[in-house]
Amino acid sequence: MMVLSSKNEALAASLALLAFAAATPVCAAAEFDRRVLPIREPKPPIYRELDARDAKPPPRFEVKAPDGAPNILIVLIDDMGFGQSSAFGGPIHMPTVEALANEGLRFNQFHTTALCSPTRSALLSGRNHHMNNMAGITEIATAFPGNTGQRPNSVASVAEMLRLNGYSTAHFGKNHETAAWEVSVSGPTDRWPTRQGFDKFYGFMGGETNQWAPLVYDGTTQVELPKDPNYHFMTDMTDQAIKWVKAQKSLTPDRPFFVYFAPGATHAPHQAPKKWIDKYRSKFDQGWDKVREETLARQKALGVVPTDTPLAPKPSYIKDWDKLSAQEKKLFARQMEVFAGFGEYADTEIGRLIDAIRDVGQLDNTLVFYIVGDNGASAEGSENGLFNENSYFNGVEENLQNVLGHLDDLGGPGAYNHYAAGWAVAGDAPFAWTKQVASSYGGTRNPLVMYWPKRIKGHGEVRSQWHHVIDVAPTILEAAGLPEPKVVNGTPQTPIQGVSMLYAVDDPKAADRHKTQYFEITGNRALYSDGWLAGTIHREPWQQKPPHRLKDDVWELYDTRRDFSLVNDLAAKDPKKLKDMQRQFMRIAAENHVLPIDDRAAERLNPAIAGRPDLMAGRKSLTVYQGMRGMSENAFINVKNQSHGITADIVVPQDGAEGVILAQGGRFGGWSLYVKDGKPTYAYNWLGLNHYSVASKEKLAPGKASIRFDFAYDGGGAGKGGAATLSVSGRKVAEGRIEKTQCCTFSLDEGADVGRNEGTSVTTDYEVPFAFTGIIEKVTISLAEQAEKEHAESDLIRRENRTRRLMSD
Repeated sequence: MMVLSSKNEALAASLALLAFAAATPVCAAAEFDRRVLPIREPKPPIYRELDARDAKPPPRFEVKAPDGAPNILIVLIDDMGFGQSSAFGGPIHMPTVEALANEGLRFNQFHTTALCSPTRSALLSGRNHHMNNMAGITEIATAFPGNTGQRPNSVASVAEMLRLNGYSTAHFGKNHETAAWEVSVSGPTDRWPTRQGFDKFYGFMGGETNQWAPLVYDGTTQVELPKDPNYHFMTDMTDQAIKWVKAQKSLTPDRPFFVYFAPGATHAPHQAPKKWIDKYRSKFDQGWDKVREETLARQKALGVVPTDTPLAPKPSYIKDWDKLSAQEKKLFARQMEVFAGFGEYADTEIGRLIDAIRDVGQLDNTLVFYIVGDNGASAEGSENGLFNENSYFNGVEENLQNVLGHLDDLGGPGAYNHYAAGWAVAGDAPFAWTKQVASSYGGTRNPLVMYWPKRIKGHGEVRSQWHHVIDVAPTILEAAGLPEPKVVNGTPQTPIQGVSMLYAVDDPKAADRHKTQYFEITGNRALYSDGWLAGTIHREPWQQKPPHRLKDDVWELYDTRRDFSLVNDLAAKDPKKLKDMQRQFMRIAAENHVLPIDDRAAERLNPAIAGRPDLMAGRKSLTVYQGMRGMSENAFINVKNQSHGITADIVVPQDGAEGVILAQGGRFGGWSLYVKDGKPTYAYNWLGLNHYSVASKEKLAPGKASIRFDFAYDGGGAGKGGAATLSVSGRKVAEGRIEKTQCCTFSLDEGADVGRNEGTSVTTDYEVPFAFTGIIEKVTISLAEQAEKEHAESDLIRRENRTRRLMSD
């Protein structure tokens, strides 16, 4: 063992080690076979020398990206249409994407799938969404191939391809690509971002989140958010991304990065700091019809639509603005002000990330894909918009007066709002339709800006080659000088179905290379083939159910080369062409596991109906323990639409107990069993509109106690009320009525918590987290027959205890 006698000797030894490392050769990148990932390590040589001084070490094995490979940044805005961003003629000022477009390229014929999970999976894999098993969002997955919600190992993400080729990789923001029943501590975590190619993940797992109080994960660990009244997730995720980029380039300046930056903005709930919303005050008083006209005029001036493009007629469901009442106009204008403020705020935060990349000297060789929307603008706000979007998922229609009553709350922490469908149609100008409508460009055409100073020379130009979101992954591989892998992590790969777009970067007049593409979302389906589009609108986005069977759908036919906004239906004039397109769709649909098509929507939120795995399948009870938190509705027992009971075994300290025992949901729908001022209470929050509570008038005594809540459901359909009873150690202490319950969901982002209420509070009776100050030994939630059995046993114990007391007296 060598002993160093001085600091100088230690320094000398360190320098010697550094010199040795520098002199040790590294395997040349050209020697690698990058078609099989991970790249195979060479076999170590066998040495016969006794003394290391007499031997030469082998070349050090290290996987590096090809020389000059660019950094990659994908920015994906959520639920923003073709005609909303100012970069494509829209009314929302988005300076970052504008600046990138003016120095880069605008692609005006780029397409998505019309829905978020499908688009995201296709974006990151280069394969069609059904090949990713993402026919719809993960929460409506079924048992059929193409629709299981679980990306197969044969469809590796581009993040994994880049990571195994020497890139650092990170994902910030929205995921919504993990099977809903896998989002729990039990996993498996194979399809979480950090097991799908990302070294770093900071974001939320579902389709949306409360921007003021999100459920955020760092990797697979839930994050404790700061107690900051000004907190907003958009700024938080940007801060995290900037920190990561700076640290990554500080430590490994020569290693390229791949950042997937996917904000929750501008998906509902539309929430933004007031100063951004107020920038748009009175900017939409002219209404959605006029905004459509103004947008089209700007689009023509920018050259992103042909100068002879007419506005497509809007759907009959959307009222004319000039026929609305004064109250309707007031409300709807404010809804759009909120959305626009959200959009500009998000884009400005993205500008901070771009500036950070510039500050570390990396922007020149960073290939940026700024995709303005993962589908068309969302019409899920229906006719009047929504104060609480959870009402949409529970089949509850919010009337005008209800939404208008919350006018001043819109955009802030006190609302979970969505705008009226008229703004979605306006946001997809010049097209007619919206998100979910995969058969129309209103649902599938989204702006793409590509920026790469080192490569792109045609500043501010428009590219009109026809492309699809599956083309992004192969573009990244070509830009990085990487081959398409044939095997990843031991699994042979499904070939990438997209085509690289770099040919269009170099030649504005190049012929299209993406010739054919199918579309399908819950029955809305279409086929694009060499300039023609044939499709059918099976269900309009505001319809709860389709009006007829799939076989009875009426198809339309458009020559998109001469009809940019799809206004001239040629189906009657060219039935032969339409029939040929329909046959072609069926063939391609079968090859891509699109068939059979499942056109159900809300029904598929129920795992038993949909046929997907359910962690709680067949279980009549669930016991949870202190410290369990963030349990999503897909990982928690379903108490909706049935009688149930909750039994909490607790220990009350000598000075009394306070706090939440068990809560599910939050401010916009949910329930909570808690102790306030020493008294047990149960509160039920119906969509943030009606509040019910059952509370004891007696304080809990110190020591062990069993608190029991029973709910006797009225029956007669979903979402009905029932009788509520509260007991302590077998003795009834309170009873009351809960007149309405939520039929389908409490929250898409707020889970169930034991011993606290995270996110937002179910009731105004306390402020989050209102952590329990005693000990919770366990809490058992029981359904129907099991609850009745436990109630009978509890009643028997109560009677026996009463008998003993009487006998002892």
